[in-house]
Parts: sequence; C-alpha cells; structure tokens
Amino acid sequence: MKKVLILIPAYNEAGSIEKVVDDLRDRFSDYDYLIVNDGSKDDTLNVCRKRGYRVMTFPVNLGLECGFVAGMKYAYRKGYDYLVQFDADGQHISDYLDDIYDEIEKGFDIVIGSRFAKEKKPTSLRMLGSRLISGAIKLTTGNTIKDPTSGMRMYNRRCMEIFAKEINYGPEPDTISYLMKNGFRVSEVQVEMRERETGTSYLTISKSIAYMLKILTSILFIQNFRRKVK
Repeated sequence: MKKVLILIPAYNEAGSIEKVVDDLRDRFSDYDYLIVNDGSKDDTLNVCRKRGYRVMTFPVNLGLECGFVAGMKYAYRKGYDYLVQFDADGQHISDYLDDIYDEIEKGFDIVIGSRFAKEKKPTSLRMLGSRLISGAIKLTTGNTIKDPTSGMRMYNRRCMEIFAKEINYGPEPDTISYLMKNGFRVSEVQVEMRERETGTSYLTISKSIAYMLKILTSILFIQNFRRKVK
C-alpha cells in the first residue's frame, strides 16, 4: 500500500474531533494523520493534546486554505504518495476511504468523495450554488463534476508538489477546475455524508452567496489570466 496522510483541518471542533480521529486511527492504522488546529477558540487543542494526537496548531485563525496548504507542504516534504482531506466535524464517513484509494490508484490525480456521483442532486436552494459551480466547470473544462464543493478528496503526489510550491492554490472548486483545464485527471466516488453533529458551520446564507459568487467569478474569468501549470 502507498504512503497516505489523512489531513484533518479543525476549527472549534472540540465536540467531534475525538470521535473522528479515534475512528480513523482504529480503522486505518496503515494511514498517518495530521490535525491542523486553525487557532480554535474552544477546547479543540486541549482535546488533541490530552489524547496525544498528532497536531499542528496556528496561534490565530488563518482560514481553511492556510491549514490545507500547510498540510500539503508537510505531506510533500515527508514523502507521502497520497493526501486525504477529511473534515473534523463528523460529516465525512471513513467507510469510503478504501473506495477512494482504489479509484486514485487507477491513475487519477484527484478523487472526490461525491454525494452525487450516482445519486440525484436535490432540487433546493441549498444545492443551487453547487449546480451553478458544476455548470461553470462544465462550460470551461468540458468535464462534469457533480459535487464540486465536497471537502472529502484524495490528492496524488503531483498535486502535493503544486500545492506545496505554488501560490494561489487552495481546496476550493475553482482550483479543481483550473487543474482540470491543465490536464489533471479528476474522478468522483459515491459516498454518503452525515449531518454535522456538533458546532456550527461558518457558512451563513450571506457567506454562502458571497462564496458562490467568488468561485463562479474565478472559474469563468480569473482563471483565464493564471499561468499554466508546468
């Protein structure tokens, strides 16, 4: 088996981090893991230290992108073959990690744990943004990503190098779209996800709208001015 790192970004996830990490350590002992505590204001760091977890911590909240890139740099420098992005809030289910691993072994650069790879996407206001982003990706790349906002993804070493060495690469759908335009192969594997059990999502309605507009603008316009991936 290849060398795999499970990256767990965490911000104020004291209520769920223990359950998530213990499950991963019990079921996937062949994989390493790294928690990135993004300046949590609750007891997330104390829980991690008490349980002896492997954790990188920021003194202040820097945002998901900074934590993600820090994890990518760590994985690249430590020689990992694959990196899995896995949420600390309990929504992601570890049952599907084997399926995602098997898929990336087929030669893909990125594999997304998708709620809609085989299931129909609900018609709701909540899914409107996802549909618009999927449409923008299809328009600009010719390829379909059915669950572009899923945060459950596995990346290969080629991706690690780019995320570790280049700037302006983050864990968002516009970066996935941009990499696809540059020849990176992306696949989706059907997964289920739980509802958040504890804590509160940072995405309010207003923030969700702002996020959607930002991603759409990047995919449709800004990416045309970015230099190509070498």
